[in-house]
Amino acid sequence: MRVMVFAKVPADMSMEPTPEQVEAFAAMDRYTDELVAAGVFVAGAGLKPESESKRVVDQGSERMVVDGPFAEAREVVAGFSIWEVKDMDEALAWAMKAPNFGMGAVEIRPFFEAADLEGFVSPEELAAAPREGERGRLGVA
Repeated sequence: MRVMVFAKVPADMSMEPTPEQVEAFAAMDRYTDELVAAGVFVAGAGLKPESESKRVVDQGSERMVVDGPFAEAREVVAGFSIWEVKDMDEALAWAMKAPNFGMGAVEIRPFFEAADLEGFVSPEELAAAPREGERGRLGVA
């Protein structure tokens, strides 16, 4: 099963490198190396602050672009990674091993798999869906 892991931090967290943040990045690098060595880590990246973000909002048939930062945000997504795990219990076990900096949270969300889309796509599309570990047109494995 694939899961996306979101790293969330307080919206007002400074991105100025402090000695604590330098150590935090080093600890996360070591943790990511452990995920890679275990064959769990698929992909990941850190994200720039919301002040550099854009949001496209649907308003009926029209769309509006909103510049970040976005109002009322207490937490923001600071990064993400994609893991290949056998189940949510394994994902939780890995998340519990992550360095604890006492200032954020991690959210784990499973991807839709081909079987989850039964009833939404045709049987032919499901049969053509890639097997576990592969990606296809439906964005599922």
